[in-house]
Amino acid sequence: MTAYKTVNPATGETLKEFPLATAAEVEHALAASKAAFDDWQAAPVEARTKVIARVAELYRERRDELARLIATEMGKPLAQSRGEVGLVADIYDYYAEEGPAFLKDEVLDVKGGGEAVVRSAPVGPLLGIMPWNYPYYQVARFAAPNLVLGNTILLKHAGSCPQSALAIEQIFKDAGLPEGAYINLFLSNDQVAEVIADDRVQGVSLTGSERAGSAVAEVAGRNLKKYVLELGGSDPFIVLDSDDLDATVKAAVSGRMGNAGQACTASKRFIVVEDLYEAFVEKFTARMSAIKPGDPLLAETRFGPLSSQSAADGLIEQIQDAVDKGATLRTGGHHVEGPGAYVEPTVLTNVTPGMRAFSEELFGPAAVIYKVAGVEEAIELANGSPYGLGGAVFSADAEKAKDVADRLDTGMVFINSVAETQADLPFGGVKRSGVGRELARFGMDEFVNKKLIRTPAK
Repeated sequence: MTAYKTVNPATGETLKEFPLATAAEVEHALAASKAAFDDWQAAPVEARTKVIARVAELYRERRDELARLIATEMGKPLAQSRGEVGLVADIYDYYAEEGPAFLKDEVLDVKGGGEAVVRSAPVGPLLGIMPWNYPYYQVARFAAPNLVLGNTILLKHAGSCPQSALAIEQIFKDAGLPEGAYINLFLSNDQVAEVIADDRVQGVSLTGSERAGSAVAEVAGRNLKKYVLELGGSDPFIVLDSDDLDATVKAAVSGRMGNAGQACTASKRFIVVEDLYEAFVEKFTARMSAIKPGDPLLAETRFGPLSSQSAADGLIEQIQDAVDKGATLRTGGHHVEGPGAYVEPTVLTNVTPGMRAFSEELFGPAAVIYKVAGVEEAIELANGSPYGLGGAVFSADAEKAKDVADRLDTGMVFINSVAETQADLPFGGVKRSGVGRELARFGMDEFVNKKLIRTPAK
């Protein structure tokens, strides 16, 4: 890639292009980040949280402007874009308010007398590599806790949302963050590897694809750098029983279709016990079929285009592979006629091993529904995925649902609810869904020096 581009996915029109950073600009950024770290870590935590609180205020003040920007760059409908901006403000507020308590010394009760404390200290400049699907939120998860901790940030955003990336950097500047404490960089993959390897950079956090995560982990490991990876998901939505199937189906469709299905924690595999299966498929398919696409810049639109034409084409290929190999296409499965990267809401059944839809993440408005005999088969199918990010369990029996949740190989499980994000809930997965945790107090426990300070008894 030679440039970062804003391409409106609703029309295919290229609106603006930006060049990659030069070698001199990258070197300047590295030096500035290191210089800023020396002062930023020494600042009182109250001074750091004051800036982060102002960041939250600016997101709220600029909500409409920021929402239109991501609606244009990656196709998220305005209502959802505004919701993302609001969530981001909540995250910065959360760390501004709770950060000082998270950073208090932990006093250890040790044998032999004397005093022992563990102090949370920052480690230095960090590189963040962020995706396009939640342009503001993904950055906030990484930047907010680490800036409060005292680390500084170099940020490589997705190539398709350069204007969003610049808007984020401007907010930090306007909030009073010292020069060099947060620097946006338009980098190539080769430049990313060079930045990770640089001695001034102490860690890297990536949210993105499994392939990108593997590449970053390889470079970070070779250079002995700490990394956090938030990767893909193929979250199961397990229906054990229901005293209100319509409500369960409504939740299922909502869990699949938010952000046009382009969320790592979206419900993607619907695992339904056999006595509810036919009714669930019928109701779910009817709801999916009724969803109509629209212009993401219109207030009434709830379903916009995918982020790019290549993303839409890739999803269609996965769907077609399943159909060619014997899956049943209940609805959708095609591009929407006309301009833009739109894909029809799609439902597949009778998906089996050997089909791409069985083992790959479907990152878009496509759902797969499976029939199982009971609880044990549901758990086996849910855990059979290479991913382990999140999941949902629906049952009128809360204790049964909790027992199933406990047996799922995932980092997060929601009972009678689809995945939700809050600043005070940890986020992260296992298996090929990544390494590490973000948000809540856990977000401040990744890129930190847990320093022991021991004063023995006299």
